[in-house]
Amino acid sequence: MKILLASQSPRRKELLSSLGFDFEVVKIDCEEILPENINIENAAAYLSELKANAFRKLEQDEVLLTADTVVAFDNQILGKPKDEADARNMLQKLSGRTHQVYTGISIKSLNKTITETDLADVEFDEISEKEIDFYIQNYKPFDKAGSYGIQEWLGMAKIKKMNGSFYTIMGLPTHLVYKILKEI
Repeated sequence: MKILLASQSPRRKELLSSLGFDFEVVKIDCEEILPENINIENAAAYLSELKANAFRKLEQDEVLLTADTVVAFDNQILGKPKDEADARNMLQKLSGRTHQVYTGISIKSLNKTITETDLADVEFDEISEKEIDFYIQNYKPFDKAGSYGIQEWLGMAKIKKMNGSFYTIMGLPTHLVYKILKEI
């Protein structure tokens, strides 16, 4: 079986490799637009499946893995920040509060697609303006939903509590990926 990872995320590549799977990275050109009234808890799975369905027809021995992570706070999706001001605004919202991280995965073969979502709650300590500036300047979180990476300084220094998988927050619920790929 040939696994195709449709993600440019270095974190997802690292995690899938650490699970012991050999894979090839592929690119999918897909406009990631959510339907207007989608429930937040369905958004990551929707985007993951949207990407899977945008890929070419698979060969008999191929399996495609797509994923998407959505950070939600106060019934709002916090995507990837557009710029420094947007990143600062998101981190100010998350400071001292609890938010949700949903990561959806789709594993597609020639005959079927399995899509699942995993949820984690994350609680931040208060984050000062100086700490926000330090993080943005040194870690440039512009490719991360919610403007932070759990594996970076902000995650290490400011996450007070989490309920759920660390890897789901990082962008790939490895326990689900492993279980489904082993079944296939």
